[in-house]
Amino acid sequence: MSARVVEDVWRRESPHVLAALLHRYGDLGDCEDAAQEAAEAAARQWDRDGVPDNPRGWLVRVASRRLIDRVRADGARTGRENALGAALPVDSHLSPAADQPPHDEGDDTLRLLLLCCHPSLSRSSQVALTLHAVGGLSTAQIAAAYLVPERTMTQRLTRARSTLRAAGAVFGLPEQADLPARIAAVLDVCHLMFTEGHTRSTGDALVDSPLAEEALRLTRQLHAVVPGHDEVAGALALMLLTHARAAARTENGDLVPLAEQDRSRWDHQRIAEGVRILEQVLPRGHVGRFQLQAAIAAVHAEAGDWEGTDWRQITLLYAMLARVAPSPVVTLNQAVALGMAFGPEHGLALIGPLLDDPVMRRHHRTHAVRAHLLEMSGDLQGALDSYRQAARLTASQPEQRYLNARIRRLAPR
Repeated sequence: MSARVVEDVWRRESPHVLAALLHRYGDLGDCEDAAQEAAEAAARQWDRDGVPDNPRGWLVRVASRRLIDRVRADGARTGRENALGAALPVDSHLSPAADQPPHDEGDDTLRLLLLCCHPSLSRSSQVALTLHAVGGLSTAQIAAAYLVPERTMTQRLTRARSTLRAAGAVFGLPEQADLPARIAAVLDVCHLMFTEGHTRSTGDALVDSPLAEEALRLTRQLHAVVPGHDEVAGALALMLLTHARAAARTENGDLVPLAEQDRSRWDHQRIAEGVRILEQVLPRGHVGRFQLQAAIAAVHAEAGDWEGTDWRQITLLYAMLARVAPSPVVTLNQAVALGMAFGPEHGLALIGPLLDDPVMRRHHRTHAVRAHLLEMSGDLQGALDSYRQAARLTASQPEQRYLNARIRRLAPR
């Protein structure tokens, strides 16, 4: 049996497993560790024996035993061992009831996202910990999303788990007054899951379609629960419009830039749905960052070709986005739009200050965008230097191959 089969089962079942463990035992760090140990045991045993009829029950049972073993090994937590022992028989011949996790019906993922975005944590810690525990992203992937070194993110996740333990965090559904903040955090989780799925930060593939599709599915579920939430609608529109281009973004594993994509391969049904949602939500009043990003994606999606892109409209939308949700990444994207609309020197003027920011100086896209604008301006040597720096910094093999191809095209023979 291939590792991919186990990975697919784990991706489907892990939210249910973690939800069942949290429901019984409460400690997110312990439950997350136990679930991961169960996944590792599954990879070994299922490869030999095949996937069991009830993989979710198998994973919950094994993870529960791991929790019990861990508590038994810690003499200072004897009282908690008794509670765990009462919750689950430790005999090797478990009863059929013990083989069935709580909440076996339905999908626990959205509920689990709300549970894990706990108010004891800061917003960024809520999102990072939930990406790891529920989204299944590695520490390296989460670090890339936050543009920080992996070691820094490891420390943040450790501190977040310690904070939850110190607060005696109880993972219950939020009160009505707490719901807006939880929804905002869940939306960030879904968006960052989608971003990593749309363009992987590491590895030999550009796209992780199952991850992007899962983020899209969860956002659609959230939209169904809160249909009047403008930013949830905006995020759903953004994902639909962006993921519609997925089939045209690679060719034989290599990155195909937007300017060269075969637009007949775009998913025009998803584009139409995204535009329809956007047209419904934009007139309602407050316009947030996801709605603006979706509007930018819609301008790209509705252009017949690269040359027909309305870059001036995109520039105006980025100016609005920079006011609503300023960030160095927004500035970087704004530089591209300005360069395309008014000339490369306008974009380069925005790039300069970004290079003074240590975080953005480590980010390969800063140098890739600068290289593109320098190439447009005719400074081929400067473009070469920036393409080389971008190729050194990226951990994505398709992006690295693309950048190296640009280098070979520009390098003097």
